[in-house]
Amino acid sequence: MFRDRFWLSLALTIPIIFYSPMIQEWFGYTAPAFPGSEWVGPVLGTVIFIYGGMPFMRGAAQEVRDRQPGMMLLIGMAITVAYLASLATTIGWFDLDFWWELAALITIMLLGHWMEMRAIGQARGALAALAELLPDEAERIIDGEPETVPISSLAVGDLVLVRPGARVPADGVITTGGAEMDESMVTGESKPVPKGIGENVVAGTVATDSAIRVEVTAVGDDTALAGIQRLVAEAQLSRSRAQVLADRAAALLFYVAVGAATITAIVWWALGQPEDAVTRTVSVLVIACPHALGLAIPLVISISTGLAARNGILVKDRLALERMRTVDVVLFDKTGTLTRGGHVVVDVAAIDGDAEKVLAVAAAVEADSEHPLARAIVAAAARGPVTAATGFRSMSGRGVEATVDGASVAVGGPALLRDRGLERSPDLEKTVFGWEERGAAVLYVIRENEVFGAIALEDEIRPESRQAVDELHRLGVRVGMITGDARQVAASVAAELGIDEVLAEVLPEDKHSKVAELQDRGFTVAMVGDGVNDAPALAQADVGIAIGAGTDVAIESAGIVLASDDPRAVVAIRRLSSAGYRKMLQNLVWATGYNVVAIPLAAGALAWAGMVLGPAASAILMSVSTIVVAINAQFLRGLDLGVSRTG
Repeated sequence: MFRDRFWLSLALTIPIIFYSPMIQEWFGYTAPAFPGSEWVGPVLGTVIFIYGGMPFMRGAAQEVRDRQPGMMLLIGMAITVAYLASLATTIGWFDLDFWWELAALITIMLLGHWMEMRAIGQARGALAALAELLPDEAERIIDGEPETVPISSLAVGDLVLVRPGARVPADGVITTGGAEMDESMVTGESKPVPKGIGENVVAGTVATDSAIRVEVTAVGDDTALAGIQRLVAEAQLSRSRAQVLADRAAALLFYVAVGAATITAIVWWALGQPEDAVTRTVSVLVIACPHALGLAIPLVISISTGLAARNGILVKDRLALERMRTVDVVLFDKTGTLTRGGHVVVDVAAIDGDAEKVLAVAAAVEADSEHPLARAIVAAAARGPVTAATGFRSMSGRGVEATVDGASVAVGGPALLRDRGLERSPDLEKTVFGWEERGAAVLYVIRENEVFGAIALEDEIRPESRQAVDELHRLGVRVGMITGDARQVAASVAAELGIDEVLAEVLPEDKHSKVAELQDRGFTVAMVGDGVNDAPALAQADVGIAIGAGTDVAIESAGIVLASDDPRAVVAIRRLSSAGYRKMLQNLVWATGYNVVAIPLAAGALAWAGMVLGPAASAILMSVSTIVVAINAQFLRGLDLGVSRTG
């Protein structure tokens, strides 16, 4: 709308300026005359006022109806006064050459608004980029053969083929094959993630190296990508405290401008200079337009939420992002947040010193077990020699047993030792005591009714967690951890990561009260969690941050959602919060300070010194102010959020 009106207004402004008597006098030329050439200004100026000024007049009318005076009402008043003054000049009431100033004023205003809309549109390009992640078509498997169909025809339960290099058309579960999935466009993580049978894949991600077959579990608005789009859109439309402040400043500026314009008109008219009264009144109304003020906050919001989305940070609540800069303590849930939520083998002890053999034998016995600890042992032994087992059987509450290389082998916990009346050797007992002190789960390997060795398993700490804690410390933020695990387990993780405050053995229903206790001690708390039992704590915290891989309940309770499991994204939120708020304040200070200084100049306070701002010059300076604000906000795009990607 503003672009088309700008170009037509510009085309009409050129002949108005060319035939302006004042411009001809300034530049010493005489425009060629033709019948009716004296009407170039009035006719074309009226067209510009009606066509080019229409968006401003409509906006002014809306602000009057809403009883919320602001930028559009000021612009509407300015161009109306300028038009009426131009008509009065044509009639002969004033000796002013004002048509060219009216035309230039409206044209420059249209240019400024066009640039503003372009800037905001570019900032909201994150939404379009997300929409473009989805392919137009999918290969649906029908009777064992792929058939190309529009993705709009996919339904839950359909089976689709995703070829190497192709995008997943809908959320689903891999049923055949495995591939390295590029999820960077959704999570911000640059390293491909290996996915196999039974694992979830998200619409828009790319199978980089192999073909997979995926059973569709969500389509359309129910996909994770659609959810991300909704969050980004809602965040960009949401209001922040700084936006409320800007709106109040714009309303106040309206009354200041009207008051200043009235005083200007009265003073200059009383001085016997009605032409100057009109000119300077229009200049005051133009220079007071809170154009930059109207752009100062929305543009920063749009850029920051788009930048966040590209880095896997989904802002549901703008106030949550704004509050993050004031957080004193970040409280992490342990399991699934700082740790992976799954055990891995961390140590192996062997009576005969052959730890690799102990692990291989234990993996052979556990190969047919579905227990999480069994899968961890099998995964750890996958890099070594493979040993086969026969006669697998499970012993409820004690462990499992099978025959390996002709020998009976059992794997289980302390209950298995007690059941068989076996004792640990002094050396093994000392080793196991150290494991148990740090909270590791211990399984014993028994061969032919003798203790053959032991295996320690722990919930694996995410490699990114240490960096996240260190970065938060560098930013002056304390780091806490809350968990239902035993104190020795929590203490072990805390010691390894350098965590300041540990809340262990906390029941799920008590997590929110622990957050409240920290708040009662004067801390501003951000809570990071992923489970159902974290939801009350996320809601209680000043800033709730949900891990995107977590439950819907946790996500609904949070103000910010991390699309990936990387805890370093919390550091990025802090950096973005601080940088965005700085940009908002810088823009507010510039926009309001500019008006405070410029209004007296436009009113003619320094006319005695030869410093006078005409309406056109005022419009140019007002647009320059807008450009400064827009450029300052654009610097946010180059912000390094401080999350170094793995891989």
